[in-house]
Amino acid sequence: MAENQKIHPVHVDLEAPQTTATPATEPLVPRGAEKSDDGGRRTADQHPPPFRRTIPVMHSKPPKKRRSCCCRCLCWTFSILVLLLIAIGIVVGILYLVFRPKLPEYSIDKLQVTQFALSGNDRLDATFNLNLTTRNPNKKIGIYYEGGSHISAWYRGTKLCEGALPRFYQGHRNTTVLNVPLVGVTENATALLTTLQQQQQQSGNIPLNLNVKQPVRIKLGSLKLMKVKFYASCRLLVDSVSANNDIAIKDSSCNFKLRL
Repeated sequence: MAENQKIHPVHVDLEAPQTTATPATEPLVPRGAEKSDDGGRRTADQHPPPFRRTIPVMHSKPPKKRRSCCCRCLCWTFSILVLLLIAIGIVVGILYLVFRPKLPEYSIDKLQVTQFALSGNDRLDATFNLNLTTRNPNKKIGIYYEGGSHISAWYRGTKLCEGALPRFYQGHRNTTVLNVPLVGVTENATALLTTLQQQQQQSGNIPLNLNVKQPVRIKLGSLKLMKVKFYASCRLLVDSVSANNDIAIKDSSCNFKLRL
């Protein structure tokens, strides 16, 4: 019977387009898998990282170092001193503009030598009488001449005699004439007297220096200021220092300065 089984031929159209049947129920991506951007597949338990916002890094400035107490005290003290100096400068400027201060004027009018000779033990005794004129040229400033003044006469670095100015008040634009005695003793003065006599004979001129130190107080209106020291240095050129002779003053010049 097997031999009698018939075989039926199947006709196939070779020209017809051949398509491959795809089941409609087949998913494009298998279940339980996710498709990534790069075409690969991820499993269900592999989740994408959460979105995080990028925050720019801000570099903060390092904290300032605190100054020590000593440094701050020095800064405050220096600032206060600067302010005080500025205030004093302003006050002095205003006073100068208001009062227009001027230095007093001095002149040596007359010099009398009552004693100038050697005595025992090689000592030179000298006594001068000095006529000194002082003038206050200020309109609104008075001058108090205080005690403790000193005036001295010198020849080539050797002090011959000394004295002091009297205490008095000199008003505005006042002129005062003072008679000041100067007395002194010079030890080992034989060589000094010989030099004086030789210079007098050769040139007829003897240079003398007068140094004055005088404490004064300035009066501005009704205000009496603190004490200051007034210094004067006068150079005299006389014809002689012989006793009981009329001494001629050929030339004189003075320099002045004030010190607090």
